[in-house]
Amino acid sequence: ARPGFGQPERLAPTPPSMAKPAILKDVGIDQRLGAQLPLDVILQDEQGRAVRLGQYFGTRPVVLVLAYYNCPMLCTQVLNGTLSALRVLSFDAGKQFEVVAVSFDPRDTPADAAAKKAPYVKEYNRPGGESGWHFLTGGPGSIARLTSAAGFRYKFDESIGQFAHASGIFVATPDGRLSRTLFGI
Repeated sequence: ARPGFGQPERLAPTPPSMAKPAILKDVGIDQRLGAQLPLDVILQDEQGRAVRLGQYFGTRPVVLVLAYYNCPMLCTQVLNGTLSALRVLSFDAGKQFEVVAVSFDPRDTPADAAAKKAPYVKEYNRPGGESGWHFLTGGPGSIARLTSAAGFRYKFDESIGQFAHASGIFVATPDGRLSRTLFGI
């Protein structure tokens, strides 16, 4: 008998070159709509001042971007995609919503955040962009609490000194609950 006519078709094993690398098994974004973000997490702003995540919430929705500032490729694409999307909106960052980018690499510094922020605010080119778009850094514990609450799973690859991670952004309500996860760039 032919496969599909009474006998199961035998599939060839996946060649090792096409198998999913082990590090990617723990990488992804789990959609957690309604989850509360840890607004008490302490981070640092672009000037190195200690800030509480919750200070960016309370009155407006927040676009949350988890991206490390020294990423050689994907995080910059996510930030570029965010910028492109924000530029076509009639709403303005700092007026109708906040944008909070948080590096998930504890090696990133406030100076890295300031350097990353400058060209995005310049390209955004709207009044209030400087005060409505925030680039933050933090220690391992703060980063872990935030990424875990958001459902953002990533792994550090020691062999190349970079993070394996998915791409997407999150939208949170003024009280810090996740309301949308936008996957991709």
